[in-house]
Amino acid sequence: MVPIIPDWPAPAAIRAAFTTREGGVSSGPHAGLNLGRNCGDDPAAVAENRRLLAEHLSLPAAPEWLRQVHGTRVLELPNQQLEPEADGVFTTQANVVCAVQSADCLAVLFCDEDASVVAAAHAGWRGLCAGVLESTVAALPVAPERLMAWIGPAIGPEAFEVGAEVRAAFVAVDPAATSCFQPGVQPDKYYGDLFALARQRLARAGVTSVYGGGISTHADPGRFYSFRRDGVCGRMAALIWIDGAAS
Repeated sequence: MVPIIPDWPAPAAIRAAFTTREGGVSSGPHAGLNLGRNCGDDPAAVAENRRLLAEHLSLPAAPEWLRQVHGTRVLELPNQQLEPEADGVFTTQANVVCAVQSADCLAVLFCDEDASVVAAAHAGWRGLCAGVLESTVAALPVAPERLMAWIGPAIGPEAFEVGAEVRAAFVAVDPAATSCFQPGVQPDKYYGDLFALARQRLARAGVTSVYGGGISTHADPGRFYSFRRDGVCGRMAALIWIDGAAS
């Protein structure tokens, strides 16, 4: 198991990781460390992968997994529901693990400079366009300028070809989004840069300390699942928590 540890100036009490597909016990199109229960994998394999994840990262508690729907709902943890429907979570409590899953979509992690809050957001293009990052920032009990964000691996702009309607939806919200789309090979097709779009949206929400981004899930089948590339595939996870022993 070789997770990616965010390279950002987070406080010492902040723990965060983005999993790859390396390691794990899943097979077939889910081969590796698939952490998603709703993508057709053997439930026993997913349970073992989640156990291995907790062991490898020395998680203080099981992640509170979500049923992600490409929306903008943000929940505070801990939450008593089993896999509630949401695409963002945050907590001010130590040893509570925020987590979102992805397989091309953006996963964005947040913390503040005092290690008083952490958050995770799942931002596919629909959720990103609808404002899930802004909703996450607005839900946090600290000023946006005190936050920092880390953008995990996602489908790169060389592979994220979309129709003109997707470009139009982003530009309708922010005309500056035009710069994040390049003409595709086919008429009325464009290549979209999700990393750049996320940075724009975060800046509009007041978060200018932004790190990560630029690693394409689509371009590296050995390390990452990619729904656009493979169709049936597993899911990675982005996780963040406040270490109670260090805070």
